[in-house]
Amino acid sequence: MNIVVCVKQVPDTATERKLSSKDNTLDRDAADGVINELCEYAVEEALKIKEAHGGEVTVLTMGPSKASDTIRKALAMGADKAVHLVDDALHGSDALSTSYALAQTLKKIGYDLVILGSESTDARTGVLAAMLAERLGTPQLTLARKVDIEGSSVTIERVTDYGYDKVQASLPAVVSVVEKINEPRYPSFKGIMAAKKKPVQTLGVADAEIDTAQVGLGGAWSEVTEFAVAPPRAAGTIVKDEGDGGSKAADFLASKKFI
Repeated sequence: MNIVVCVKQVPDTATERKLSSKDNTLDRDAADGVINELCEYAVEEALKIKEAHGGEVTVLTMGPSKASDTIRKALAMGADKAVHLVDDALHGSDALSTSYALAQTLKKIGYDLVILGSESTDARTGVLAAMLAERLGTPQLTLARKVDIEGSSVTIERVTDYGYDKVQASLPAVVSVVEKINEPRYPSFKGIMAAKKKPVQTLGVADAEIDTAQVGLGGAWSEVTEFAVAPPRAAGTIVKDEGDGGSKAADFLASKKFI
């Protein structure tokens, strides 16, 4: 089975994140880049499926050159190889154009099962899996807390507000997973050393037959027109309890429309 995991490098949430004043896009040089947390669950699930059913796990990422660090993390976890889609023409792509670029690349490299995290910690759109499935013409099975493969079909337990739905589809398919699905393995020293020798294929927009008019800032369907730096946090309000602390706290919450 050919399993492809889409992973993304995002700014570390522990550091300050900001937009670039040049084009209103995320300033990826302003913060350390790390693998998106939910992508690690996707990699782990792919590895578990491979261990149970055989096959190969390919990591696919779209991003600047430094996104190779994210690729190496996934390879150190146990993925077999990687494809890095990197091109200046992709800068500024929104979710819609990103789904197009990734779909074109997937058609090029081939797949039986595509796995993604349910969202990224920078954009938090949560729509990429659905967009990708639509462009590929495959079933989408999203928000999976459990994935089972049997023959040429895939069954998931899809998280809902009332519990879960059981959803089944035939392969090839696109699956997105939530953090409840597993516990990502920690790369061992042996895995880290082995990752250095695993093949990483670099593709540009021409290699993946991507129409540059549909990607980048020019091809984006959404844009940030303006932004402002958040004002510094004001000093907090201290409520002194003189027998009426509860009512004072309630009045404060009411003034902020929390109650």
